[in-house]
Amino acid sequence: MTRTTLFAIITALGVLVLAGAGVYMMWSQLGVTMSVHGWIAYGLGALASIALSVGLFWLVFHSSRSGQDDIDRPEDLDG
Repeated sequence: MTRTTLFAIITALGVLVLAGAGVYMMWSQLGVTMSVHGWIAYGLGALASIALSVGLFWLVFHSSRSGQDDIDRPEDLDG
């Protein structure tokens, strides 16, 4: 793993922690209390959302790089 990749991962995790702390502070300012089960559900929902977006982006890049998106017939070209 390169230093750039490691730095990007650490930075992304730091931003995620800051966002979670911001959500917690905002909700506590509004008087909203959430149980441990609520925080677990919130975290699992965020994790599932991130996993879905990573998976879809990976599929897009994979299909583009493997030639799945290439035009096979010249008559399909516009113009």
